Amino acid sequence: MSPARRRSAPLSLALMGTFACAEPASPPATAPPAKVEPVAAAKPRLIAAPETGDLAAIVREEAAREGGPLVVTVGAGWCEPCVAFHDAVKSGRLDQPLAGVRFLEFDIDRDKERLAAAGYKSRFIPLFALPDAEGRASGKQIQGGIKGPEAVEHIMARLGPLLAEKP
Repeated sequence: MSPARRRSAPLSLALMGTFACAEPASPPATAPPAKVEPVAAAKPRLIAAPETGDLAAIVREEAAREGGPLVVTVGAGWCEPCVAFHDAVKSGRLDQPLAGVRFLEFDIDRDKERLAAAGYKSRFIPLFALPDAEGRASGKQIQGGIKGPEAVEHIMARLGPLLAEKP
């Protein structure tokens, strides 16, 4: 290589480095943002209570499970408002207002003594009660209903404020 060429080589390498770091004419393509799907709220759940066993322990165990608030319900197959509410939950009609709520269902005819022993007493059914940390009745409850087409709305008007309370 000639001496003149040797002197210009560092200059040409320096200039190449300058041009190699220049910003591209257009910004690099980026992937479109990922579409985020909203998380669906859990549907309310009806949980049939076991027919035997310590009621407070059953409630305490269910309350300890993952999920939304737990409500102890007491009803009967012959109770029109009880059946109307149960059917409305099962049909999905109450999915939005009761999203995530778990209903632990007891039958008044079968479980009357166990319910009373754990403090779940009422003069009327359906009974919707918030349990305390021990699985016993907290005293925060609604009871009774009306017959007919407004039965579910009547229950829901009182159940909403109950669910807003803490046991």
